Amino acid sequence: MINPTPCSCVSDIARSFTRFVRDGQPESELYQTSLMSALIDGVYDGDMTIEQLLKHGDFGLGTFNELDGELIAFDSEVHQLREDGSARAVRPDQKTPFAVVTHFRPTMFGSLTKPRTKQEVQAVIDELIGSPNVFCAFRIDGRFSRVETRTVPRQAMPYRPMLQAIEHQPIFAFEETSGTLVGFRCPEYVQGINVAGFHVHFITDDRKGGGHVLDYRLIEAKVEVARISRLRIDLPRTEHFERATLHSEDMASAIEAAEG
Repeated sequence: MINPTPCSCVSDIARSFTRFVRDGQPESELYQTSLMSALIDGVYDGDMTIEQLLKHGDFGLGTFNELDGELIAFDSEVHQLREDGSARAVRPDQKTPFAVVTHFRPTMFGSLTKPRTKQEVQAVIDELIGSPNVFCAFRIDGRFSRVETRTVPRQAMPYRPMLQAIEHQPIFAFEETSGTLVGFRCPEYVQGINVAGFHVHFITDDRKGGGHVLDYRLIEAKVEVARISRLRIDLPRTEHFERATLHSEDMASAIEAAEG
C-alpha cells in the first residue's frame, strides 16, 4: 500500500511543472449539455449529436442516449466505452443526454516519474490549480499498474433513475496497461449541475477498452492541466427533461454513489 503523499512532496511536484500563459487566446470555457441531476433522475435521451457537441470542444466526457456506455473525447476523437469493457469510435449522428467538453488549452505541463495513487495525483492537480472555486480540465497519458473502471449498461424505456440503473453495473480491472485519463475537477458549488470534485474516464492506448474511472495506480505519466473559469450550459428541449425532478435533499449523496 502506498502511503499518502505528504503536503510538502505535493508542493514540490507541483513546482516542477512548467507553466505559461497563452497570450492573445480566448479564455477556456467549459461547455455542458443538460444537468447531472437530470441524468440522476433518468433523463437518458438528449437531442444533441456528437457532431454538434464537437463544435463546442475537442476534449471531454459524458454518456450516450439510453445511458449506453461512457463517452470520452480528446484530440477531437470521440469513443464509446461500452458495458462489456470495450471501446469503439462513435458515429457523428449518435446523441448524448449529458456531456461536458472544452477546447483543451493546457497551461501546466509535467511528468510523474514515480508510482502514485489516484488520491496523490488529485492532490497534485489541486495544488496546481490553487483555488477550489475554479474548474480545471486535465489529461494524463501514461502507464498504470491498475485502472479500475465501471460502465453503465444500456437502458430501455421506461427508464429507471440512475441509482437503480447502476445496481448491477459491470466493473473492470485493466492490469499493467497504458492509456489516457480525461478528466475535470469541478467546484463543490456545482454539485447537481455537474459532478463536484473529480470526474474521470479512461481509454487504453489501443482504443479497445476503458470506462468511468473508480480507481487507478499510476506508474509514470505525462500530465497536462488547464484552468477554466467560464461555464456554459445548454438545456435539453425534451418533455422528459421538463418533467424531471432536478433537485432533492439527497441529490448530493445520489451523485456521489453514482459517480464513485
